[in-house]
Amino acid sequence: QVSLVESGGGSVQAGGSLTLSCAVSGYTPSRTTSCMAWFRQAPDKDREGIAAIDVLGSTTSYKDSVKGRFTISKDNAKNILYLQMNSLKPEDAANYYCAAGGMWIRASWPACNQFEHWGQGTLVTVSS
Repeated sequence: QVSLVESGGGSVQAGGSLTLSCAVSGYTPSRTTSCMAWFRQAPDKDREGIAAIDVLGSTTSYKDSVKGRFTISKDNAKNILYLQMNSLKPEDAANYYCAAGGMWIRASWPACNQFEHWGQGTLVTVSS
């Protein structure tokens, strides 16, 4: 059974940093084009994908709103996906979710879609 468990959320002031983690178990990428990603959903807004990484961890893609501030990475040995978030803004406040089992489709955003597995989320609040 596949399990994705996010952690690292919390409260931070604008301009601060947080690192989110997603511990993955029971998941084996089924193809070389598999990818993982981070999504977020703010109250009364649709869920949006913000960062994706390929199965090897060598290629990444970001939504423009987080490019240059957020970094997605993964430790394949530990089966952990990370999201380093710097220069946080109040508009970054949301529930953040990790997703696995996607398919890498192109270099530009959105680079990865059709995810099979989702975590439960971790809450990030940013005060101004």
